[in-house]
Amino acid sequence: MDLEISPALTIPSSELDWRFSRSSGPGGQRVNTSDSRVELSWNIPASRILSDAQRQRLLSRLRSRLIAGVLTVSASEQRSQLRNRETALIKLAELVDTALAPDGPTRRATKPTKGSQRRRLAAKGRRSLTKQHRQRPHAE
Repeated sequence: MDLEISPALTIPSSELDWRFSRSSGPGGQRVNTSDSRVELSWNIPASRILSDAQRQRLLSRLRSRLIAGVLTVSASEQRSQLRNRETALIKLAELVDTALAPDGPTRRATKPTKGSQRRRLAAKGRRSLTKQHRQRPHAE
């Protein structure tokens, strides 16, 4: 079962490693006997489908999620192992797709308008008056 990230990028199933374990949390019958938790791992540096630019981009953007270059996603939300497999595939695809997305436009620095500066100062003045009226009157 290959994982399609985009029309141009598909991770072959041979590069994906699956691990199964028991889900944590409360449960009833069969909960301790079924391995429904899924961990899906993908070794980014060893991947043959990535270009050098894509590999560097993934390694830099997913740096906090990687352990020795391996991206691991776990899913244990569902009771069924099959549904958890599908969830893990979706999570991995979204992570990789987001990391490979181009940067958005950079922010252009702008100055506040004269009107917005006047409104900000007027609001500060009104707030100051409100707080002054809350004080006890001075004994004179």
